[in-house]
Amino acid sequence: MTNPASYRPRPGEIPDAPGVYRFSDPSGRVIYVGKAKSLRSRLANYFADLSTLHPRTATMVTTANRVEWTVVGTEVEALSLEYSWIKEFDPRFNVKYRDDKSYPYLAVTMGEEIPRVQVMRGAKRAGTRYFGPYSHAWAIRETVDLLLRVFPIRSCSAGVFRRAASSGRPCLLGYIDKCSAPCVGSISPEDHRALAEDFCAFMAGETATFVRRLEREMASAAAELDFERAARLRDDLGALRRVVEKNAVVLSDGTDADVFALAGDELEVSVQVFHVRGGRVRGQRGWVSERVEDLDDAALVERLLLQVYGEGGADVPREVLVPALPEDAPEVAEWLARSRGAKVSLRVPARGDKRALAETVRTNAEGALALHKTRRAGDLTARSRALADLERELDLPTSPLRIECFDISTTQGSHQVGSMVVFEDGVPRKSAYRHFVVRGADGTGARDDTEAMHEVISRRFKRLAAERAAGIGGSDAVDEDGIPLSGAVDPTTGRPARFAYAPQLLVVDGGPPQVAAAQRALDELGVDDVALVGLAKRLEEVWLPGEEFPVVLPRTSEGLYLLQRVRDEAHRFAITHHRKRRSTAMTRSVLDDVPGLGPARQRALLAAFRSVRALAAATPDEIAAVPGIGPTLAQVVHEALTRPGAPALDAEAPALDAGAPAATEAVGDDAVGDEAAEPSAAAAPPRAEAGILEP
Repeated sequence: MTNPASYRPRPGEIPDAPGVYRFSDPSGRVIYVGKAKSLRSRLANYFADLSTLHPRTATMVTTANRVEWTVVGTEVEALSLEYSWIKEFDPRFNVKYRDDKSYPYLAVTMGEEIPRVQVMRGAKRAGTRYFGPYSHAWAIRETVDLLLRVFPIRSCSAGVFRRAASSGRPCLLGYIDKCSAPCVGSISPEDHRALAEDFCAFMAGETATFVRRLEREMASAAAELDFERAARLRDDLGALRRVVEKNAVVLSDGTDADVFALAGDELEVSVQVFHVRGGRVRGQRGWVSERVEDLDDAALVERLLLQVYGEGGADVPREVLVPALPEDAPEVAEWLARSRGAKVSLRVPARGDKRALAETVRTNAEGALALHKTRRAGDLTARSRALADLERELDLPTSPLRIECFDISTTQGSHQVGSMVVFEDGVPRKSAYRHFVVRGADGTGARDDTEAMHEVISRRFKRLAAERAAGIGGSDAVDEDGIPLSGAVDPTTGRPARFAYAPQLLVVDGGPPQVAAAQRALDELGVDDVALVGLAKRLEEVWLPGEEFPVVLPRTSEGLYLLQRVRDEAHRFAITHHRKRRSTAMTRSVLDDVPGLGPARQRALLAAFRSVRALAAATPDEIAAVPGIGPTLAQVVHEALTRPGAPALDAEAPALDAGAPAATEAVGDDAVGDEAAEPSAAAAPPRAEAGILEP
């Protein structure tokens, strides 16, 4: 525990101006970020008598050992900087509204020659119309399935579309009249685009126009005694009406608004938002966050709006309805207007339909909080019990709030990789995951798993020592004036360091040999403040360094369950990276061995000659004609491909796809590894099926 008086700024040091401040702990981690109209007045509140502070605020100031600030010109600039710092440093004492999933949108790719309707998640793309978000992808598919009767636009993937065009036969949807089959020329691109525009207009709220049009066409068909067509139109009309019923009008004036509501207690806060477009509820989102800051509803709303409408966030509508106005409401409204590019009304609904809708959203928030408490009570208890079990069974000085686990993955000694996963407070912290490429003493790889484990552990803690020696970590690092440096913030870049946090518990996947290798690495580096254990797979035994017999935890122990989860996550992360490297190695091209020929030039050559065999048959002058390839390099390429025994002369060697980016390896000791670095469904071959395909 730190005495706040030990790092309190001297009188007159803090400017009386708007700005953003941040508190850092002894290891250098930024633990809190805030903004103020007057930095002097706001920071003075944190250094009052501890007995007068809120318990969470008192915990924060006694955890920190340094405070820094940045003065800005306006309060709007302070809002933007505060949001950027919270996003960059992920402070533990700031309220963070963490959504547990990416919400799906109904998207129409109007930027393509033949627009396609589909489910989309993630970042929005130019030239695409979005409707939503929706709570479930199946809700979008049900809506689209009904609308394709009336607006039979393309919904197939690019692969299905190309195959149908080349074969001259439409897919199943084309045969059952749920697609107008532009792939085989059944409809012109212009007419198909008009259908897509009608589809977008209907989804945007112009429902009455299309309902009346179908009613007139149905009546006309019946008057002409074309009862078969009238029956089809009747079914189409029923489909449109069912879609309209699913999106009932809640605001009669065609309002575009986001309606927010909060419900919480002293520990947690539940957030719900209804997205209203064209007077109809088009989507709903909700999440629950721990209330780690002592903030009232107005401050919580301000933090919420910054995170929801920040970079890459939701679209800003004309109106934002909130349960309480932030203290800096004009500045927040100006910030929202900049994001939208037009005026935004930020207010609390006082009466009428909007007030009634806000009450409905609040009811949803209260229900979500009650459900969350029911589901989380057991989980929070189990996590606390697991950490307490490990502290007791392993005789640790404190609970292991940060656990790091290492695993090695290899195939008969090739493509060796190591993984490091991090659990904080018993849950994964995936942004801190790392993977290592094992090189060995001679650069060709380690002899076995123990040598690989020794190398990986050594490199991890060498990085920790190097960053601390550079003043990026540790409480003893000071500048030329004797002032402690900002710890886990790299002073050269201003960004968080990658390896500056030491674990309380180090876990290796394996038994005594792996534990001994890891302990040898720690001893060589003089690391004596990190506990080390190994978890063997066969009997789930916990091995301690130098012990003849393992520690056998009860099979019902929450501590054992936590170690198993950590070990399994390290194994999953290691084998995922190993498979990626192995797959990359299997697609090597003969061009990879040509000196001076990088991925970009390889793609240029393959785009020009289409294959390695054709490239080998070309003359140096023909090769030099390719943009980016000079006469000298052309001669080198020609000689490499035409020398006796060259692979290109014997058989067609695997080559890089001219239209795909070349695979590259990270340069340096370690590479950042998180969920974004792993193979995803988007990287898999497209499924050859008709209908709505979720990317």
